[in-house]
Amino acid sequence: MQQQDDLYDVVVIGGGPAGLTAGLYLARARYRVLILEKADFGGQITITSEVVNYPGVERTDGRKLTATMRKQAQNFGAEFKVAEATGLDVDGDIKVVHTNRGDIRCFGILIATGASPRKIGFTGEQEYAGRGVAYCATCDGEFFNGREVIVVGGGFAAAEESVFLTKYASKVTILVREGDFTCDAAVAAEAKNHPKIEVRYHTQLEGVAAGSGGLTEATLRDTQTGETTVWKPADGGTFGVFVFAGYVPQTELVRGVVELDDHGYVVTHGYLETSVPGVYAAGDLRVKNLRQVVTATADGAIAAVELERYAKQLSEKTGLVPPRPTTSAYEQQEEKAAKAASASGTSPAPAPAPQRAGGASSASGAGNHAFFDDAIRQQLAVVFSRMARPLVLKLELDDSPLSKELQAFIGEMVALSGGKLSTVVDTASADAGETSLDDSLPDARPNVRLCTVGANGEPQETGIAFHGVPSGHEFNSFVLALYNVAGPGQALDQDTAERIASISTPVDVMLLVSLTCTMCPETVLATQRIAAANPNVRAEAYDIAHFPELKDKFNVMSVPCMVITRHGAGADADAAGSPTIEFGKKSVPQMLDLLGA
Repeated sequence: MQQQDDLYDVVVIGGGPAGLTAGLYLARARYRVLILEKADFGGQITITSEVVNYPGVERTDGRKLTATMRKQAQNFGAEFKVAEATGLDVDGDIKVVHTNRGDIRCFGILIATGASPRKIGFTGEQEYAGRGVAYCATCDGEFFNGREVIVVGGGFAAAEESVFLTKYASKVTILVREGDFTCDAAVAAEAKNHPKIEVRYHTQLEGVAAGSGGLTEATLRDTQTGETTVWKPADGGTFGVFVFAGYVPQTELVRGVVELDDHGYVVTHGYLETSVPGVYAAGDLRVKNLRQVVTATADGAIAAVELERYAKQLSEKTGLVPPRPTTSAYEQQEEKAAKAASASGTSPAPAPAPQRAGGASSASGAGNHAFFDDAIRQQLAVVFSRMARPLVLKLELDDSPLSKELQAFIGEMVALSGGKLSTVVDTASADAGETSLDDSLPDARPNVRLCTVGANGEPQETGIAFHGVPSGHEFNSFVLALYNVAGPGQALDQDTAERIASISTPVDVMLLVSLTCTMCPETVLATQRIAAANPNVRAEAYDIAHFPELKDKFNVMSVPCMVITRHGAGADADAAGSPTIEFGKKSVPQMLDLLGA
């Protein structure tokens, strides 16, 4: 048998629950597996704010659940790569996955690319996406506080998210094309019986129209009679549209490679094999009658076990062996626990659950902590211990309660940093009372700016800042921004590093985010990772809940929103400094595409 260092047993394309589960099973069985993801590991479930029906986990959110899955797979030895698969060569014993970062050789392939929200094609859908038309209630519901909203769809998502939207909307009108909901009766009943929800059956959204402040009217069509009517909110104001019309399978990569059904879903057989030997499919992209996290993970496990057998057979047939994992983090932990138990003559006890401490916080760090529980404090200690150089956090404050909260929040973090962080406070222009919205990065207060320490000991701004308090879903992105600025930072492959370095003219990225949005952190992290590596890029995040004037200026009704302004030479594509606006979750490669790198 001959070892091939550039060979994998299996390449998993897609880093959602199905792909992560397959990676876990394969790595645990000591097969070399690479999980390939073009955007954010975790898949569509990461935008779900509450998961209560995953067995064994009483209550969590989608991002936490899949983060645990990824950690499990990684601990068993699974490898991960951020790249986009662009083609497949599936003939012969050795298959090749072509990506935008090079070719990958393997015995078997698992397609787990999932599905994305379906666009239904009504007039104005594309034009007003992010400005009244939305696809994520968790991320964008707050933008319609006190307004009416229309929900399009008759399935699980439409029923469940309509109830969620009643937290914000004054009224929710559900448009169902059929004569009833298509989901479980108990789920539909909650929407049907809610006092703030009206359901219109046999009704289809034909189009929307807008005025200066947002959507003002909708054209509805009766699917039985064909009659159209104009709908307007009762108060004569603006409204929002949330589309929950199912998903489109992400199968373009395998179109013409494996068998698909008439709707574009992958046809699989008894053990999830496709029409091509050695190519399997798992998760939402395959033909199945229920698309939930639990069925995706089951798919991943079933396909992984079959791929183990397939890879073993191909290895014996070809005489080639990938360098399979033999000493994973999991095995090291088990060995360490066994040695400790042997030395003490006892069995290892489970680690105690972290307890949340209470009490008041102070900017000096004295007294009890309030912002961070014990688990978070331990994680911060690891990050601070790895930081290569100290940072200064420059606080630009005013006299608002939010400024006091930011000062206490940063003060507690500084106290935990072991000297790696310090602060300076700037209130010099706090009384000016005006923020110029014409600036590409408005000096909205309060904010915290990440600074290095100059040769003269003075803070040197890096172009990375957060306006508001970087808590909630933005806490992790803020901590990683500290790590990336201080160094060594998150690893970058050579191609990505070269693309970042190629940005030779100044560009400002205003990131409008919400602390309740599960898609925003990936975009903030990606943009600020680029800014940490290239001083030509400035990336400042604004909690839109505290700066409504920015939301109004750009008519933002969806997050994350990126306002990109290029300066100087090379800015001609944007009319010399005039901003371009983009919406949606972005990875580092996707942000580089937007920045033209």
